[in-house]
Amino acid sequence: MPKTVDHAERRAQIVAGLLRLAGRAGLHAVTMRSVAAESGVSLRLVQYYFRSKAQLMQAALEHLERESHRRWTDRLAGRADPRAVLEAFLVEGLPTDEQSRTFHLLWTSYAVLAMTDPELAEQPFVAGPNRLERQLAEVLRRARAGGELAANAEPDVEAARLLTLNHGLGTSVMVGQRTAEDATRVLRYHLDALFGAS
Repeated sequence: MPKTVDHAERRAQIVAGLLRLAGRAGLHAVTMRSVAAESGVSLRLVQYYFRSKAQLMQAALEHLERESHRRWTDRLAGRADPRAVLEAFLVEGLPTDEQSRTFHLLWTSYAVLAMTDPELAEQPFVAGPNRLERQLAEVLRRARAGGELAANAEPDVEAARLLTLNHGLGTSVMVGQRTAEDATRVLRYHLDALFGAS
């Protein structure tokens, strides 16, 4: 009796191969053939599940986004106040371990490549950051409704600022400009100002 193939498991195996390869050698080293070798499958199988390198990389980004969201949810267990929610989100977004470093490296590399690669640019790349920005804005709206936010703070603008700040600080950690602890202090400084801490 032939073995039943679990397609979701096979796709996950291939995405995991891409993540290992990209984390070790950078996104520029990723080809369909190199991912096949890293995943222990044939090139034909990679092409069966992903029609192009762009689709494969998009699947990897979506996987990392789901994992990051799960980690954020775990970090938020038992926290309800907006300040704690925002801090947990922002700290989770810093590259402090292998998984978060791979996420930051892949996301940043993808952004740079998408500027010059039309196939990558066609993928829904900014959908993830847009979702995160909306989530942050909603948390900030709740804080404003509860009187916790600085009077002049505009939730949508502040959400964009926090997300952009987080990306920039993450890159500065990746290149060794500052430590994760220093980046966390900068984030807390901005949150203190936003929430009117003395």
